[in-house]
Amino acid sequence: ALQDDTVIAGALNLFSSDTLFGRYWGCNQDAEFLHFEACYYQGIEFCIEKGLKKFDAGAQGEHKVKRGFRPINTWSNHWIKHPDFRVAINRFIKSEAEQVKTNIATTSQWLPFNSRE
Repeated sequence: ALQDDTVIAGALNLFSSDTLFGRYWGCNQDAEFLHFEACYYQGIEFCIEKGLKKFDAGAQGEHKVKRGFRPINTWSNHWIKHPDFRVAINRFIKSEAEQVKTNIATTSQWLPFNSRE
């Protein structure tokens, strides 16, 4: 994003033949709704222009649902060297799984379009 010919924000997205993957963004000053413009609206326009079928806007963010991004499980892999941390993190992930499932079901009801199921 530019303001008076000066870059004030930007988003880093990667894309494949059919999907735009939104990952990182940053700004050097606050501007209302700048995050949504840089991270979502510009990405949606890019998908339309390039004929991409999907836009993966990244993990987390209930604000994404109101902008049409369906909540889904996001997977990642991590190697934890310390055995005690590995056990503790595994325990947390297992306890978190049910909360995530409930959150997805709840926030899916907020989508701004009808389900086609």
